[in-house]
Amino acid sequence: MADRMSAAARPSTVDVRTWRVSRRLPPVSVVVLGLIALTCVFGPLFLGQDPTAADPTAAFGHSSAKHVLGTDELGRDLLTRLMYGGRLSLGVVAGSVLVAFLIGTLWGLVAAYRKGIVDQVLMRCADISMAIPQILFALICVAAFGASLVSLILITGLLLAPTTARMARAVVLQEMALDYYTAGIAFGAGRIRLLLREVLPNTTAALAGQAVINAASAMILEASLSFVGLGVQPPDMSWGVLLQQGYGFLYNDPGYVVGPAVCVLTTVLCLNLAADRLAGGRRARKAARACIEVPVRDSRAGCGPWRHRRSTRIQPGIGPLRRRRQEPPRSRLSSNGDFDTGPIR
Repeated sequence: MADRMSAAARPSTVDVRTWRVSRRLPPVSVVVLGLIALTCVFGPLFLGQDPTAADPTAAFGHSSAKHVLGTDELGRDLLTRLMYGGRLSLGVVAGSVLVAFLIGTLWGLVAAYRKGIVDQVLMRCADISMAIPQILFALICVAAFGASLVSLILITGLLLAPTTARMARAVVLQEMALDYYTAGIAFGAGRIRLLLREVLPNTTAALAGQAVINAASAMILEASLSFVGLGVQPPDMSWGVLLQQGYGFLYNDPGYVVGPAVCVLTTVLCLNLAADRLAGGRRARKAARACIEVPVRDSRAGCGPWRHRRSTRIQPGIGPLRRRRQEPPRSRLSSNGDFDTGPIR
């Protein structure tokens, strides 16, 4: 029975090979994101068309060799405008993520380092800002400070900073509770030096996953604000602006809005999938650190890479490595009435 259970728990050759290949190959979401970014950056160089060149005689033209996705109400090439709009949308997302990362990381570091009343005040401010719907807060801020590209990046980054701050505070406190931080303090290392040189590099995985989630939120915010006319302003173009312009001609050419809508949907979906992949890898590494690899000889054949040796995961202090505890000698009453503390035979 034990042999059957161990054989069932041991992964097969196909599972091991699939796991190894999946670790080496990049996920599909990252590949799709890379293709979208490369197409938006280098695609217009190969098409060689001006996104603002109008030809009223070719308004709402169908797909052709010259215009792959057709033309808009002024005869402009939709594919070229889609690529140029992707440049601006991805640029706004990248700038917003950078602003949120810098402000949120500093916010969380200060809260985790100071603790006490400073931590409470900073985290309550984060809770208040997160309680307000982002799109409503963004509409108020854009209406107050004006609709420009710089203000759009700053406002979006500030709206995403509280979530980054909470993540940074959580992972920093988790790292500060480990032994290497306590040992560094005991050896006389400065707390700020330990935070910047030891703790902060160990939080990059969690902060990278949060940055990817922020990128998806920034994409939705940019498209939403541009759609209602408070984001990117014409003649500049983004995917949100193209959605706004195509919505007015939805009955004339339904394909006008399909391109930017599919681009926004695909980008947000791939960003969320990439964030899930990063979170899964982080959980796997965390679980691997909590276990010990114990190589055990396996005489079973036909197990592929597990033929000669299999790996048994045990928790520290539990399993075959645990030493048997020495029990103290038990007292017993001898025949003459004295207590004999010798070992029981």
